[in-house]
Amino acid sequence: MKPSPGTDPGGAYGAREVSRMLGLSVAQVRAWVKSGLLEPERGPRGEMRFSSHDLTLLSAARGLAGTRIGPLRIERALSKLRGQVSGPDSLAALEITAEGKRIVVTDGSARWQPESGQILMDFGGADDGVHLPFVPPPPRPSPDRGAGESAQTWYERGCRLESTSPADAEEAYDRALAVDPEYADAHVNLGRLRHERGDAASAEEHYRRALAARPDDSTAAFDLGVALEDLGRDLEAIDAYDSAIALDPGHADAYFNLAGVCERVGRPAAAIRHLKTYRTLLGPRSQ
Repeated sequence: MKPSPGTDPGGAYGAREVSRMLGLSVAQVRAWVKSGLLEPERGPRGEMRFSSHDLTLLSAARGLAGTRIGPLRIERALSKLRGQVSGPDSLAALEITAEGKRIVVTDGSARWQPESGQILMDFGGADDGVHLPFVPPPPRPSPDRGAGESAQTWYERGCRLESTSPADAEEAYDRALAVDPEYADAHVNLGRLRHERGDAASAEEHYRRALAARPDDSTAAFDLGVALEDLGRDLEAIDAYDSAIALDPGHADAYFNLAGVCERVGRPAAAIRHLKTYRTLLGPRSQ
């Protein structure tokens, strides 16, 4: 994806404005700030003010978040990329993509991996393990196509469609759930897609149905916490994050988000404790 620079050259964007421009929740914007990827200035009342440079990085992070690359690697790669280019204008001109499990940057004349700084060479189309063959997107399912197919078939179709046609992916997950209403993975993925397009209430419903079908699903519990934050229900979000941690004590992102919510509801001691655990789980790179 090509990151979108801000539309205001002065770069005076508030957190809510950024969330509307990029289709993210305020909680997601705040999480990227706390990760260290973004370095917003502070306004006269202490509010965060984001530059065009910040928007470019956040746009790239948003695009990469839809891939199989984890958030910690995304933050690390983009932070290193920030130091590999000369300024915001140069950063905005780059194309940042995911190739398999690698993040690749192209500036029109060179391709490299920002995590290692390694230049990627194009050997005339030879399969050297660097370039992946083009795979055409799956065709849009017609209303009568796939009648009688299994829930798993519809679910797998939805997974393939997510990167090219989220609306069709939602339809495929809906069809999977029509066949099997307790298909937990379909509920999680459909909830995430609904959440990404701003329907946190529908996302909450699907995350809860996923947990009803599979109570030990830490991903559904974590995603439920994020949805509840976006719905302004912080105390319920705390319970959801606590559940995610109980199911997966190594869930660093749950500790990070939990720290933020505790700080917001006036539990500073708990916030500090959870943030310390988050940093411990991340190891030296969080220092």
